[in-house]
Amino acid sequence: MSIHHEGIEERHKIMTNDRTQSTQGTPANDFPTESFEDPAAAVTRLSAIYEANTAFLRDAFARYRRNEQFTHRVRACYPFVRVRSELNTQIDSRRSYGFVAGPGIYETTLTRPDLFGDYYREQLRLLTKNHHVGLEVGVSAQPIPIHFAFAEGIHLEGDLDRDRLLAMRNIFDTPDLALLDDRIVNGTYEPGPGEPHPLALFTAARVDFSLHRLRHYTATSPTHFQNYVLYTNYQFYIDEFVKLGRTMMSRADDEETRAYRSEYSSFVEPGDVVTYNANLGEQPEEGAPIARLPQMPAYHLKRADGSGITMVNIGVGPSNAKTITDHIAVLRPHAWIMLGHCAGLRNTQRLGDYVLAHGYVREDHVLDDDLPLWVPVPALAEVQVALERAVAQVTQLEGVELKRVMRTGTVASVDNRNWELRDHREPVRRLSQSRAVALDMESATIAANGFRFRVPYGTLLCVSDKPLHGELKLPGMADQFYRAQVDQHLQIGVKAMELLRMNGLSKLHSRKLRSFAEVAFQ
Repeated sequence: MSIHHEGIEERHKIMTNDRTQSTQGTPANDFPTESFEDPAAAVTRLSAIYEANTAFLRDAFARYRRNEQFTHRVRACYPFVRVRSELNTQIDSRRSYGFVAGPGIYETTLTRPDLFGDYYREQLRLLTKNHHVGLEVGVSAQPIPIHFAFAEGIHLEGDLDRDRLLAMRNIFDTPDLALLDDRIVNGTYEPGPGEPHPLALFTAARVDFSLHRLRHYTATSPTHFQNYVLYTNYQFYIDEFVKLGRTMMSRADDEETRAYRSEYSSFVEPGDVVTYNANLGEQPEEGAPIARLPQMPAYHLKRADGSGITMVNIGVGPSNAKTITDHIAVLRPHAWIMLGHCAGLRNTQRLGDYVLAHGYVREDHVLDDDLPLWVPVPALAEVQVALERAVAQVTQLEGVELKRVMRTGTVASVDNRNWELRDHREPVRRLSQSRAVALDMESATIAANGFRFRVPYGTLLCVSDKPLHGELKLPGMADQFYRAQVDQHLQIGVKAMELLRMNGLSKLHSRKLRSFAEVAFQ
């Protein structure tokens, strides 16, 4: 049954000249707000709205490229979904998402149903199940920026001269920073009088912005990203992951090995180079290697259901760590873990020992304005247990012997790579007071952004130098260490992700990451 929305001004307008109006596809006023009981039907409807409106923009932009004249603005808007909850519903206290905080109207704009369709259906299914409410789907008042109407991006510079580029803003909507901030995520967003409460952490425009940035930074399409993400600060780990991914795609004669490899469908490298699993049938490779690696290249060991493993080389420093997690967060991964090298701070540690972080000293500073330093970043038991079990299984150690090679403790992350060159008395005192056992530049950022974005997180580092004890990271020492240790460390990270996947989402997503008035979407 259709219902026309009232109370929120002018959900959608397309203003254009007569020729545009007559040649375009379905106009927005043919999409009145409708109510659905079935989440799948609701997603089908929002998909129809999204596809019609983005097609409208793409067609108009094609004519703009051909230098056709426009006398009016061309606009199309994102679809929205809304629920109305009138009662305080009793929800299973063990749940961490899938319900609204209390009575009221809750709404969010949505994008890319081709990418997020399964995710939307599951989130809406939980809402209808927990609150017994209908789902309203319609056209929002939030314009779709012309850049975001193209899923894989458009390259305006090659097709338009300077004057046409400047004039484009008079015809089409372009990305608006006022719609891209993280106030919902940061808990600082307050709806105005009569405005709905947010239903999701991100608006559609914020999601689209990150999807386009992901391709830029990683040289792979967002469609390839998997639900379990490993971050590393060294190319050595990527080399081993590439070796692993290609091995997993090769045919195996042993039945057990073939069954394990067949869990993964393909391996994707920068440039969207796809190698398919030979154990699942022969398919030609896709894509072509790129001439130059991007800033933070990503590699994807894919499963058909998206629960495979993505690995990203974030390079050195907290700025990169924040940048990439800001964008990957919109994909709503099930977990991310930092695998990297660190400075061991205790005399009892040896090169090659592991550090399982259970706390962080946050001196990276890149998140101070988004997540104040007085906010604790707790260890998540589910991730900690998976990492410890993975170390035990890969090293074949247990009990006292396991404790000899892995220490649980606080990791300090700093933004000064040459912290050793300061008067050592001050940093040593601070590190000692914090009880830190390791120091790096990225782990606290990865964990803090996991906390901020409600993505389960963890850190397992490997001691590669001990600057406080005269064991510095020098080329000869480093090369020998890397050859001996990186392969095992990567195996541990992959095993930990597989253990988390086997444990299931109900155990992984934690109520510890929910605020007082949390959004319903995971």
